[in-house]
Parts: sequence; structure tokens; C-alpha cells
Amino acid sequence: MHKIMCNNENQTKIFASNLAANLKKGDVLVLSGELGAGKTKFVEGILSYFNLQNEISSPTFTIVNEYRNEEISIFHFDLYRLADIYEFENIGGEEYFPKGICIFEWGELIEDILPDDYIKISFNKVENNEDMRELTVETFGNRYNEINFDEY
Repeated sequence: MHKIMCNNENQTKIFASNLAANLKKGDVLVLSGELGAGKTKFVEGILSYFNLQNEISSPTFTIVNEYRNEEISIFHFDLYRLADIYEFENIGGEEYFPKGICIFEWGELIEDILPDDYIKISFNKVENNEDMRELTVETFGNRYNEINFDEY
């Protein structure tokens, strides 16, 4: 487990962009945290690494947004409105895992069916500083053992 302190939205985006440099097709990220904690800003940082930052929109009403360039497809899910894991399975959600980078806001809902290897990032607001966030990074499986999160 790694703790990352981000003093503002820009640092959150920089951390995400640095992490994106290590991501490839088949990678899965679960983003956890209350509304307004910085999850969408983090996704902006991932997209900026792949020069897709101008494309971002919140998937709140569509469940998934797809971003694509010649290099990679990125699937940004917002599972906030799903009632349960079965709703995700019914939309064929698992079919996305091998097709690109999958980023799940509120992804704890589907943790039971995620691939063995994934990264979970919990976003926490810091008391007395509305701009600062503490990110807790946990890796599951062996795929991400080579990433040194402490360098971010």
C-alpha cells in the first residue's frame, strides 16, 4: 500500500499522467472516494498522457465513455448508478477488460469479478485543506510489482 499526497487538482493529474506511462491494454483501475474527491480529475490526467484530455466528459448518465487513439482504447466507467454487480454483467461489462485500459469510478461494486491484477486508488479529502487529497494506492496480483509509486 502506498500513500500519495496531492496538494491540488494539478498534482492529482500529474500523478495520474505518470501512472499512465506504465499502463497498457488490459490494465484495470478502480477509483474509490466520495463525490468531489478528485476521481474525474485523475481520469483527466490519464487521458492527458494519451493526448485525449480534450475528450473527457463524465459518464454519469451513460455508465461508460470510450476514448481512443491509434495507441490505446480507454474505457471510463461510472458505476455510481448501478444497483449491483449483476447490472454490470448484464451490460457485458466484463468484455471490456481485455480491450483497453478500464477505469472504474465506484468500482468497489464489481471487485468480486475484476481480473486478478488491478490497481485500486482511494481518494480522501484532507481536513482543513479543501484542495489537498490523500491517495491510497493498492495493487492486486503481480502485474504492477515493477511500478515504484513512491517516485510519484
